[in-house]
Amino acid sequence: MHLSGAILLLTFLVPPLWMLDVAYATPPGDPTADTPFVLLFTVPPACASFHVLVQIPAGFLGAWLGRSRTTPVRYGSAVAVASALSLLLFWGLGWNSWGSILPAWADAMVRGSLGLAGYMWVMRAQSGSVRHG
Repeated sequence: MHLSGAILLLTFLVPPLWMLDVAYATPPGDPTADTPFVLLFTVPPACASFHVLVQIPAGFLGAWLGRSRTTPVRYGSAVAVASALSLLLFWGLGWNSWGSILPAWADAMVRGSLGLAGYMWVMRAQSGSVRHG
């Protein structure tokens, strides 16, 4: 799980467009116009929250649902669970309209699926090996 969280955090080296739009929405004369620097302080906690609330349960459930199956099947199960959990998370945060949820959800799913791919790569097991996912 540490690998998937690290991959998730590294994906934020390229900030999402919707987050940049929010950061640059302040007028130039406003004293809070330095909000792009706030991204440095908000991304790690948001990333950790997404990792704990979506990626870890999706990784465990994907590995459990895809037990005794191939790694791509496990990965597909994990991504399906992650998409449902992240949609519930964004909806629970108060983003009730699909127009506001969809860009953030799609971005979170792309970043989260890259992290889940790292987790499933670690959890892969060769037939006859001692390690089983």
